[in-house]
Amino acid sequence: MKKKPVVAEGQGDLFAGMPSPAAEDARDDKANPGAVSALREPEELPPANGLATGSAPATPSPHLDDSAALMTVLEQWTQRGWLRALDLAFVGFLDRLRPEADPRLLVAAALASHQLGHGHVCLDLGATLDSPDFALSLPPEGDTGRGPTPLPSDVLAGLDVDGWRAALAGSPLVEQVDGTHLIASNDPALADRPLVLLGHRLYLRRYWRYERRVGDALRARLTLPATPPPDLADSMGALFPRSLAATAEESRTDWQKLACALAARGAFSIITGGPGTGKTTTVIRLLALLQRPAVEAGQPLRIRLAAPTGKAAARLSTSIGEQVSRLDVADDVRAAIPTDVTTLHRLLGNRPDSRHFRHHAGHLLPLDVLVIDEASMVDLEMMAAVLDALPLHARLILLGDKDQLASVEAGAVLGDLCRDAEAGRYSDATRQWLEAVSGDPVQDPQLLPGTDDDYPLAQQTVMLRLSRRFGEGSGIGRLARDVNAADADAAQATLEALSRQPGSDTRHIELERAGAKALETLVLDGYPTGTSYDGGAPQGAFEGNAPMAQGSRHNDESPPSAQGSGYDPRSAPSAQGYGHYLDVLRRERPPASTGPDDPAWAAWASAVLAAFDTFQLLCAVRKGDYGVERLNARIETALAARGGIDPRQAWYEGRPVLVTRNDYGLGLMNGDVGIALMLPEAQTLNGAPRESRLRVAFPRNDGSGALRFVLPSRLGAIETVYAMTVHKAQGSEFAHTALILPEALNPVLTKELIYTGITRAKTRFTLIEPRRGVFRDAVGRRVKRLSGLVMHLSQGDEGEAS
Repeated sequence: MKKKPVVAEGQGDLFAGMPSPAAEDARDDKANPGAVSALREPEELPPANGLATGSAPATPSPHLDDSAALMTVLEQWTQRGWLRALDLAFVGFLDRLRPEADPRLLVAAALASHQLGHGHVCLDLGATLDSPDFALSLPPEGDTGRGPTPLPSDVLAGLDVDGWRAALAGSPLVEQVDGTHLIASNDPALADRPLVLLGHRLYLRRYWRYERRVGDALRARLTLPATPPPDLADSMGALFPRSLAATAEESRTDWQKLACALAARGAFSIITGGPGTGKTTTVIRLLALLQRPAVEAGQPLRIRLAAPTGKAAARLSTSIGEQVSRLDVADDVRAAIPTDVTTLHRLLGNRPDSRHFRHHAGHLLPLDVLVIDEASMVDLEMMAAVLDALPLHARLILLGDKDQLASVEAGAVLGDLCRDAEAGRYSDATRQWLEAVSGDPVQDPQLLPGTDDDYPLAQQTVMLRLSRRFGEGSGIGRLARDVNAADADAAQATLEALSRQPGSDTRHIELERAGAKALETLVLDGYPTGTSYDGGAPQGAFEGNAPMAQGSRHNDESPPSAQGSGYDPRSAPSAQGYGHYLDVLRRERPPASTGPDDPAWAAWASAVLAAFDTFQLLCAVRKGDYGVERLNARIETALAARGGIDPRQAWYEGRPVLVTRNDYGLGLMNGDVGIALMLPEAQTLNGAPRESRLRVAFPRNDGSGALRFVLPSRLGAIETVYAMTVHKAQGSEFAHTALILPEALNPVLTKELIYTGITRAKTRFTLIEPRRGVFRDAVGRRVKRLSGLVMHLSQGDEGEAS
């Protein structure tokens, strides 16, 4: 049967002219074989040589006959955008350093550098040969090039792991290590070999060093003697009174209380948990617990709070400021708890155009306690820099959701460190100590036994297990839990059931069935409370092509799962689209007679920014028909067709922009979102009429609620942001979040990405699939970032590769 096209005849402007999945199938099979293979799990893919198990070995690749042949292929890959120019330059450097270098070494170096760009600290030789195109994410999503470009599986055909490893181990460009012990040549001239080989993992030396530094620093902290504050049990009883427990189940094991206790006794601790589990609440009480005896002794602790991005820092600053003001502690203790949150770059003292910081091992940070929020976003290099600059006596507390996406840059530090968080793995001694100081039993069905020697990191890690944001009746919470469990069948069933329930906070749109008009209506107008949508024929708000009516009546039927739970989705506001913020922009603009210094202009700008934050379209990828770049252009075109904006110039009123690089001179951080608005200039000296001028309004990063206004000409690293990637949305929340997936499964689509997208939603979530099955397949796949950090944590510190 012929599939229904994504864009039905005569439907809307948003996706006009976009090819249907059925039409794309034949094209993708020829032009993008990597996309086809990505539809299958890695273990279902054929071996790297392209032959079924038991077939004759593949013919060795002619591309590895000599360096010249390989460099030709690598140059083609770079021209197609498969490799970065940096990857090619690195291989060229090695080729000049050793002109006789084995092509197998050069291709491994290119791929190790390429993998860094995809977040992997190293290249796993075995995984690469098992499924080259999938493991390397090549060709990349959205590749539309033509021509006979060899695939990675073509270039690596005929290679076996042992032969490849032997070629690398025998190269004078590679330092071979076994665990933590060097097995390398004694040639002093080659002491700084650019590559390090550990088993089947190939590292660029710099990242090997980062991994070692992080492992060594954390291991040193874990071996320090416990130093809990005096009268810990009494202090915790005051900060965590029983009346705070909301349910009988919660009162049995207060995980916030246990997290506070563990963090108070050691020099390093991790508090992880999903949205609404109380990570910030816990750390505020922890800081009060630590600061009280210090203040009473006349020596307050020097506490600093930091986050990876400016937006995350601003959110934490606002949250902490509100909670500290309500904390039931002495005034002098409350005053000694900081509410200012900085970025890690600023904390360390970033130097322009340099990877180095003002604070380092030779110039330590002047502090006693460091709290890092959104730690899942901290990459390996940054964590190494933080630990280098941190005094050994200082406590380090990491907060974050281990199940969110890892950092954009290489490494998955929090995920690696939290590998035993769900199971607990507490030793008998740790469990007994926790129960003694907290008065609570340490119990949960997920907990497994452990020992201090086998699981030293687990003794300083606590996972918060009760979400107060997503209750049992929340569809968003149910879907997030199923996705986080990587239960594809349950997640698919939950999604479909929620989408059929009137009044549900979760929607599902299948573009194959619904057509592009459903997506256009959603993105521009949203939908009112009390409508349902089953992914097929439009119902309620999606009926017909008329614009969304605001203020629709609520449906009287609440979802069965919410009945009796205290959760009423009908009380939530309508799910907005981008038409809402433009409506606020026009409707609430102050009169033309309003003076340029009148606070009404700032209030208007704040209202527009708040209205924009009620909806955000998230994408899994940047390229392709359902990536950020094309969707931004199509949404802009659709809004212009309605008269909402006038994008004939690059800068127009209402343009939302995302800052993509920190600008400390302007006080703008990577991830900040602003909107261009026409604001009056001061009256001229000769009394001429005032003129209006475009300025971009940004919320300040200090949690004050104030704004800064910047001329567009001063903004460099920005992009239009009707659509943004899930990665960019980390640390942010939106009232209504819509996540659109690409047409085919690819390596970036994992349960972590889906979970992160879902949990950006506060009250409404919509999942959009171009074709059925992509969501289900993605939920069944987990992020696997290649690193050896866990191994380094378990090894001794002697014999580091130089």
